Amino acid sequence: MIMKKIFCFLLLILFVTSCEKSTFLKESPKDRFVEGNFYSSASDAESAVNAIYNQLYSIYDRSMILLNDLTTDDEKNGLGMPNQYLQDLEYLKYTAENTFVRDMWGNNYSGIGRANSAISNIEGMSFDVALKTRFLGEAHFLRGLYYFNLVRFFGDVPLILKLESLQDALIPRTSRDSVYAQIIQDLQFAEDNLPKSYNSKNLGRATSGAAKILLGKVYLTIHDFQKAADKLAEVVDNEDEFGYGLNDNFADNWKIATENGKESVLAVQDLPPPGHTNGQMALQGPKYSVAGGGGVPGITGANEADIPTVDLYTKYIAGDSRKDVTFKIDYVSPTNGQTYRSSIPLFGKYWEEGLTKLGNCDINVQIIRYSDAILMYAEALNEIGNTQKAIELLNRVRERAFHGNSHDYSDLSQSELRAKIDLERRLEFANEGQRWFDLVRTGRLYEIMQAHGKLESQLAESNKTLITQNAKAFQNLYPIPQREIDLNKLLTQNEGW
Repeated sequence: MIMKKIFCFLLLILFVTSCEKSTFLKESPKDRFVEGNFYSSASDAESAVNAIYNQLYSIYDRSMILLNDLTTDDEKNGLGMPNQYLQDLEYLKYTAENTFVRDMWGNNYSGIGRANSAISNIEGMSFDVALKTRFLGEAHFLRGLYYFNLVRFFGDVPLILKLESLQDALIPRTSRDSVYAQIIQDLQFAEDNLPKSYNSKNLGRATSGAAKILLGKVYLTIHDFQKAADKLAEVVDNEDEFGYGLNDNFADNWKIATENGKESVLAVQDLPPPGHTNGQMALQGPKYSVAGGGGVPGITGANEADIPTVDLYTKYIAGDSRKDVTFKIDYVSPTNGQTYRSSIPLFGKYWEEGLTKLGNCDINVQIIRYSDAILMYAEALNEIGNTQKAIELLNRVRERAFHGNSHDYSDLSQSELRAKIDLERRLEFANEGQRWFDLVRTGRLYEIMQAHGKLESQLAESNKTLITQNAKAFQNLYPIPQREIDLNKLLTQNEGW
């Protein structure tokens, strides 16, 4: 991942053409970077890999949360979000023209293009073998991650592993089975060639543990529960070797001093200005819900655009310490010290106390937390019949949330325990861009969104009945962006769109 204290070079080499037809086109420019003179040293290779990490910003800064939460029962648009494309996501009336859907496709393929370029060029370079192997491991890991995003959102997608000409990109969709096979191959390469940890200078890069956990998630997604359990066991049953664990305090995952601690498996390394900041605080900050509608005195940049649903808020029971971290109601003015209360709960994980300009927030966006590995392991074990260990793992996350208090799940059936694990994931990962993936993986998206629209309409929001009306079974995949179909005539649309 992008290091917290190192700015990345933005280098994107999408395709290389060989101009051999005319001698006057053959030139070797010395005053600019092209592939021929860029990949000449270890530092060049590192810059190319850093550029792959850099693509995480455009995907996880907000887009991943929007497509995973706004289209589910976890999130809705606040008064500060008049964008029609976002309204369409909430009301499930988005189309192949939706800009946020289009950007998810394009940004992941941009990351894949950077990874392909790095892999093909670094393989032929001569420098320290261990460092070269690590760079290749990182590039394979990130390519696997980007394809994993695409195949979950869109199903069959073009599998592009090289881009030497435009024609290499203009290919038909590849079956999801083949895409998953490539993802697994990339992640297996990564787990075999990445270190378990780094020194402080390289904090935040992908590790072998991250590759194993992501591979476990891939197996879980394709319902290969035995392989998922086996792979996750390699880490969870040996977590000390990888330096993983749960923070005692749930809130520590979103504090600058502890955000890169033992629970962070993979995170976007946001930076204070002039680096890339975290936009969540500004998008979720209080404005219209504070008396007077002007927000909190002394705090600027609040939009109150992305807000939680009532259903999500009320799912947290008494004693769950995650509730006061996931949501925020009271805000202290940095100018007069008074407390201002929002009339509705707002998201709070990405709230940095004392910050006056919300756009300057640099709290990391967590992509994978270790609690995810634990709950995925519990889910896989339950599916293969090992309910006792699944309960132990589930309770480990519950005990952190409830300050050491465990719960007795011993009398639950497999299906009942499955529901408990699903609920635990919802409570643990709210506002972290996981909900849609989880509902699709467990085959419950259509059912949940039907019920969600009815519930929202009962909360004095009569127009929310449109959610129920618009919910369709084929929405377990997003539409292929129309712009991509227009550019590549070999692409076909997903069923129903």
